[in-house]
Amino acid sequence: MTAPAPQPHVKTLYDAIGGAPVVERLAARFYALMDTLPEARACREIHPETLEQSEEMLRLYLTGWLGGPPVYVERRGPPMLRRRHLHAPIGTAEIEGWLACFERAWTQSVADRALDEVLLPKVRALAWHMRNRDG
Repeated sequence: MTAPAPQPHVKTLYDAIGGAPVVERLAARFYALMDTLPEARACREIHPETLEQSEEMLRLYLTGWLGGPPVYVERRGPPMLRRRHLHAPIGTAEIEGWLACFERAWTQSVADRALDEVLLPKVRALAWHMRNRDG
C-alpha cells in the first residue's frame, strides 16, 4: 500500500490577501468608514455607540471565513450570522451602507484586484442574506 501523494498547498483567500495584517487593516478601515460615510448612516445607527467590539468580531469572523484560523468559532461558536443579528433591523439602506463600507475598505486594504471577483460576489450575497425587514 502506498501513501497518498502529497496535495499541493491550496492557497486560501486569507493567504492570498496577506493574512492577519490585511484582515486587521480591512476590519479597522471598514469601521472607520462606517463612522464617516454618509451612505452608511443607516447601518451605523444599528451598531453600538463604540465600534471596538464590532471591529473585533468582524476581524475574527473574516479570519475564519477567508480560510484562516477558525478563531471566531473557537471563541464564540458557530457564526449563525442571521440569528446573531436579529435584534437589529436590517433592510436595504443598512445593507447598502454596509456594502459601501466593505467594498471601499476591501479596495483600500487588499492589493490584488483579481481577488475582487472571487470575494465580492460572496460578500454581497452574504450581506443580502442578512436582510430581516422590508425597506
